[in-house]
Amino acid sequence: MTNQRYVFFLSDGTGITAETLGGTILTQFEQIDFKKTTLPFINSPDKARNTVDYINHLASQGSRPIVFSTTVSDEIRGILRDCKALFLDLFDTYLPSIETELGLKSVHMAGRAHGLADARRYNARIDAMNYAMEHDDGQSTRDLAKADVILIAPSRCGKTPTTLYLALQHGIFATNFPLTEEDLEAQKMPGSLSGLTAKCFGLTSEAERLHQVRTERRPGSKYASLPQCAYELRQAESLYRKQNVPFINSANMSIEEISALIMQEKALRRTSG
Repeated sequence: MTNQRYVFFLSDGTGITAETLGGTILTQFEQIDFKKTTLPFINSPDKARNTVDYINHLASQGSRPIVFSTTVSDEIRGILRDCKALFLDLFDTYLPSIETELGLKSVHMAGRAHGLADARRYNARIDAMNYAMEHDDGQSTRDLAKADVILIAPSRCGKTPTTLYLALQHGIFATNFPLTEEDLEAQKMPGSLSGLTAKCFGLTSEAERLHQVRTERRPGSKYASLPQCAYELRQAESLYRKQNVPFINSANMSIEEISALIMQEKALRRTSG
């Protein structure tokens, strides 16, 4: 029998918070095959009761499901709590203790986590995203000094998705430059980055992984060959060390992990109100 367990992320909003909280916790149990379902916008008693019926139906077929909830409404949460599952709610867990500590009652308003109440932070994210898109893969050298961090790496090591994540999630002005074969052979930084080495952060990978990724893009080419991938990665790491550029191997890391390490190394802080 396969070791499976149904998992539900419930919310009266988008469900992103429940997914992030629950998903992070579940990564610690690799031996279980979790069947994950997100059910957002459960914002009425009828929707809550329908959700409970669905969860109970699955519960009757096997192991007890696990539910991660971030539902603000006491009424809706009370209905959901009756499901035949392990029910874990963020507000149940933390609100009472925080209310006691502050001597205040929470406002119990849905949608606060992902609303636009903080206009300054929202606008900063948009500005950072526009900057990242304009400067992606060295397309523009305008206002490079404005960058909080400049990612450098051989092609297909994860520069673009990491740059966009830093911009969208943290409001960080990030850009990226490819390291060409000429750069790697000469062991010199791209000319456009003269005087900006302190802002740079390097990415590398595993040769087999890079070979696989490049083959999907240009099969049978020298660019995708295993010897070429191995050469470029060796040269990149040598360049990073020569130029005192911090770097990490991105081969087996998520974008979230890569971004967190970059922010820690460069002492970057997400935009906040």
